[in-house]
Amino acid sequence: MTTAPWRDPALPAATRVDDLIGRMTLEEKTAQLYGVWVGAATDGDGVAPHQHDMSTDIGWDDLITRGIGQLTRPFGTAPVDPETGARALALAQRRITGAGRFGIPALAHEECLAGFTAWQATAYPVPLAWGATFDPDLVTEMARRIGRDLRSVGVHQGLAPVLDVVRDLRWGRVEETIGEDPYLVGTVGAAYVRGLESAGIVATLKHFAGYASSAGARNLAPVRAGVREFADVTLPPFELALREGGARSVMAAYNETDGVPASADARLLTGLLREEWGFNGTVVSDYFGVGFLETLHRVASTPADAAHAALAAGIDVELPNPTCYGDPLTEAVRAGTVPERLVDRAARRVLTQKCELGLLDPDWRPEPDGRVDLDSAANRDLARRIAEESLVLLDNPDGLLPLPPDARIAVVGPRAADPLAMLGCYSFPSHVGTHHPDKPMGIDIETVFQALRAELPDAKVTFAEGCDVSGTDTSGIEEAVARAADADVCVAVLGDRAGLFGQGTSGEGCDAADLRLPGVQGDLLDALVATGVPVVLVLLTGRPYALGRWDGRLAAAVQGFFPGEEGGPAVAGVLSGRVCPSGRLPVSVPRDPGGQPWTYLQPPLGLAGEVSSLDPTPLYPFGHGRSYTTFAWTDGTGDPDRTTEIPTDGSFDVGVTVTNTGDREAAEVVQLYLHDPVASVTRPDMRLIGYRRVRLAPGAAARVTFRFHTDLSAFTDRTGHRTVEPGTLELRLAASSTDIRHTARLTLTGPPREPGPHRHLICETEVTPVL
Repeated sequence: MTTAPWRDPALPAATRVDDLIGRMTLEEKTAQLYGVWVGAATDGDGVAPHQHDMSTDIGWDDLITRGIGQLTRPFGTAPVDPETGARALALAQRRITGAGRFGIPALAHEECLAGFTAWQATAYPVPLAWGATFDPDLVTEMARRIGRDLRSVGVHQGLAPVLDVVRDLRWGRVEETIGEDPYLVGTVGAAYVRGLESAGIVATLKHFAGYASSAGARNLAPVRAGVREFADVTLPPFELALREGGARSVMAAYNETDGVPASADARLLTGLLREEWGFNGTVVSDYFGVGFLETLHRVASTPADAAHAALAAGIDVELPNPTCYGDPLTEAVRAGTVPERLVDRAARRVLTQKCELGLLDPDWRPEPDGRVDLDSAANRDLARRIAEESLVLLDNPDGLLPLPPDARIAVVGPRAADPLAMLGCYSFPSHVGTHHPDKPMGIDIETVFQALRAELPDAKVTFAEGCDVSGTDTSGIEEAVARAADADVCVAVLGDRAGLFGQGTSGEGCDAADLRLPGVQGDLLDALVATGVPVVLVLLTGRPYALGRWDGRLAAAVQGFFPGEEGGPAVAGVLSGRVCPSGRLPVSVPRDPGGQPWTYLQPPLGLAGEVSSLDPTPLYPFGHGRSYTTFAWTDGTGDPDRTTEIPTDGSFDVGVTVTNTGDREAAEVVQLYLHDPVASVTRPDMRLIGYRRVRLAPGAAARVTFRFHTDLSAFTDRTGHRTVEPGTLELRLAASSTDIRHTARLTLTGPPREPGPHRHLICETEVTPVL
């Protein structure tokens, strides 16, 4: 029997897909352009915005006769045993392929922001914790493991990473971001993409673009970013993750920018993404994002109008359900109001991706191979390493930490004995598990209280909750104060409760009015400090909170950003000294709760000055983090009092020797910042352009060298073009954005230059041991 060309793996994907599309009916082509969400809640307890408004009953048996583009969250909708779920997914795929003329499987997608969002799957630290590690290689390994777990149960696409750059710390989804600097976000995000894609999973960059710049830090609110902020802060992480990571999918954002919703923005989704950047993968909508063009943005009058706008802009797949790309789109094409070529364009992209994944091959089979284990010992070990590297020692002024092994320790606070204190809103127990209280959590999570007792068996460790995370009841504070007064040291474990749409203090739809600690936790901390017993503050949060109220009053402070299922032992390890803290802040910690929005990427008038009574200077700056050892920085490149000339298309190596002058192995993070004293438009006073994490034994030294290329100084000029301008620059080697250790001065000579599409995006680094 002759094999149809589209079934022949020996032929190029484009040839196979052209043949297949030529054989398909309109209904079969549009069926490839939407997801189907079986079992989605239609009440008020959803996991997506307006889920109860937008969800409808799915006619499964009828739909599968046409085929299905994607299956939405077969594991992330309700608790399901992984092996049972894998078999059920395989059975569903067999039904899909058996019902249609062509037998094309669906592409299954899942959330994987902090690990595979499935029951019994490893809950890794949240992306903000990845940023705190300043360790892209470790993030790549995590993503690779997540990808392997997804593949093991039949999933093809992961809806991560989030590449939004924090612009307002009050925004609920800060925990999902990697930080407030586009270079950090882009490099760590690209590392995640490389890991996921290396496992054969399609990585999905989100949310494209501008979502984190919403006015007033309100979820889905309009974005009013200017052209330069959008080009120089919002977009670079996406370009970097596409070019350096190889992502094969992009998710359009919910927001509008200057009146144009991203889901209907052809300049963004086609002009920039495809024509300028050369992206050839698929663009998917955020959940219900196409329908929102009608219901929330009101730029479409019917579902068919919304489908036309989104399809013309460049959205290939509507998720999670066929609200607009199903019958409304088919009927509009038949009526002549939507060109069929738009359907063909999107179908070609979708089917090309399925072809590349092997879903069109005749020997494709959906059944899983072997036993499924989504929370292996190796996963947990990696989760602990990331948690340990992510913890930031904010301060330890008198060296109280590490704690004595036989101390009397009062562990106090609403986050000290709750396993959910470790998890962000996209970890399964927080995201879905709270809707199924009859089900066990599915993974073992040791709390800080439990872990500290195990870490210090000779210590006397007591506990009192003190107060709730967000409530107003202060009746428990008296007991907490009594526990603290009877101890040598008090460990106050405070922070956030992750949730969705107002059900938590951090997470999607959980935006904050200001940056005070939630509820009465600040009152609890005041009462503990007033005892006179040394207080070690441990924060387990999804965003930084203003700590100026306690500046100089705490014995020590440790910041953790939802450190995952192994976060308890990691925190205990830092407190005991088993772990030498090495995390660095991916976001600034404010001094005062008001005055937002603010991040460190400020031009001169965005910094403190006599023209305003508000001082935005943070208590702890971006890149800050202390250690239990000391490091010496010596032999910085060049004479800081002299200037080196290089052309506007040149490069310059700048380096420093770092020596561990303490008595224990530890890691230092060497950061490279750019300062542009004079430019044609205002520029941030400092911005990160390179970094390297260096682990050194006691007495060991290493030379850290950055190869700066002038492309890294480019910015968007007054004409809207990216340019490298001649003039003076400073390269600042620093331990944080305010702790500058060495400066190299350059003068760029020659004409202004517009770097091309293949410009340098990364500052290459080299570490050489010094013998």
